[in-house]
Amino acid sequence: MSAGPLVVIGDVMLDIDIEGHVSRLSPEAPVPVIAQSGELIRPGGAALAALLASRWHDDVVLLAPDADDDAARTVRAALGRRVTWIGLPWAGSTSVKTRLRGSGQPIARLDRGGSPGAIGDMPDAGRRALARASAVLIADYGLGAAAFGPLRDAIAGCLAPTVWDPHPRGAAPVAGMRLVTPNRDEAAAFAGIGPGRSLLDVEQQGRALRDRWQATTLAVTLGADGALLVQSDGISVIPASATTAVGDTCGAGDCFAAAAAVALAAGAVASDAVAAGVRAATGFVHAGAAARLDEWLRGSETALADAQAPLGGSQRLEQVLARARAQGGTVVATGGCFDLLHAGHIETLRAARALGDCLIVLLNSDESVRRLKGPSRPLQPAPDRAAVLQALRVVDAVAVFEDDTPNAALARLRPDIWVKGGDYSDAQLPEAELVRSWGGQVITLPFLPGRSTTQIVARAHAGTAPAG
Repeated sequence: MSAGPLVVIGDVMLDIDIEGHVSRLSPEAPVPVIAQSGELIRPGGAALAALLASRWHDDVVLLAPDADDDAARTVRAALGRRVTWIGLPWAGSTSVKTRLRGSGQPIARLDRGGSPGAIGDMPDAGRRALARASAVLIADYGLGAAAFGPLRDAIAGCLAPTVWDPHPRGAAPVAGMRLVTPNRDEAAAFAGIGPGRSLLDVEQQGRALRDRWQATTLAVTLGADGALLVQSDGISVIPASATTAVGDTCGAGDCFAAAAAVALAAGAVASDAVAAGVRAATGFVHAGAAARLDEWLRGSETALADAQAPLGGSQRLEQVLARARAQGGTVVATGGCFDLLHAGHIETLRAARALGDCLIVLLNSDESVRRLKGPSRPLQPAPDRAAVLQALRVVDAVAVFEDDTPNAALARLRPDIWVKGGDYSDAQLPEAELVRSWGGQVITLPFLPGRSTTQIVARAHAGTAPAG
């Protein structure tokens, strides 16, 4: 269970997507005619950020102005039980954005509502939520919440780590934020230094903004290029996966900020939180972004580890399988702990990949490794082990499993070939019968002699050099 709520502060909006097919232009004017096929209504603005955070955090509170209108009531219903909305009385009106999409492409957007108005006093429930918060995310959409004095005072006095996602028409972040997350265009506009687009320009803008806003860390998000991190001890780039995100990016910034806030709530340092945000946002875009929000929220991985997994996580796995099978290819799988990647692992993975058209690695979870290897293992947590494997060209996807054997994961994947490293025979492998049940084949590949994590660890403790 969560140590305390993740509190999201900001402006609530209602987003509507009208989908349809375009096959002709209107006779009245040269504009496309959309034959409507569907309509998606979802929370927007800070409400979307809160809903995204609820995938990884089981106690999310939205602290935001609440207009007395139908749009706000629709947002509240859409949040359901996943998010607790503590509303501040508001005389304004909820902003509603209706996007017209034809044949998968945005064509136009109609905006209504969003009129300003006085914000009422913060309820005691809001103050209690902030006092217990494990992290606070300010999702500013420029409609007044982040500029409201009592909210800013409460944010300034908050002891939990704070993430501020700014807006070009919004208020400047409260001084002392743990992490501020403008995108590339916002950073250039805020800094007012110049329109340069190179990483050197972004670095200059980021340094200026971090100093101006007195933020501990500033991360300029770069879309498919990841994020540039500005801290007191220097600059670093957090790259996205080699598989760059393409397609609809609606909600990606909210997903990034939400995942980073959840990671900070769990005790991550800022650089790790930004890396988690990059991976989560890119996987979100790969999954279809806000247009596929309901499906993404229903995903089986609901823990923080999903945001910290290698980019794409389950989405990448599904894509790899679908592509290989659509092309009639051979799916190869192998498994293990891969605690310290060594030459024996590399040789086995290369040989396994050569047997088919894609290679999926089934990776023992941390608890599974401890049960198999003892309390001193693993040496590296599952997200790190998975990230190292995913960086290898021969590995197409990684899936972490919790059991002592990979049988349940194998039954879901049903690979054509299951590869084991070592001196096994079919009779010695408990999963062999399972693999053969769907017509799969089991192949064993010999280990390189003298290469094992256990031996490497033993030599490190003994201070001896490897033989050969």
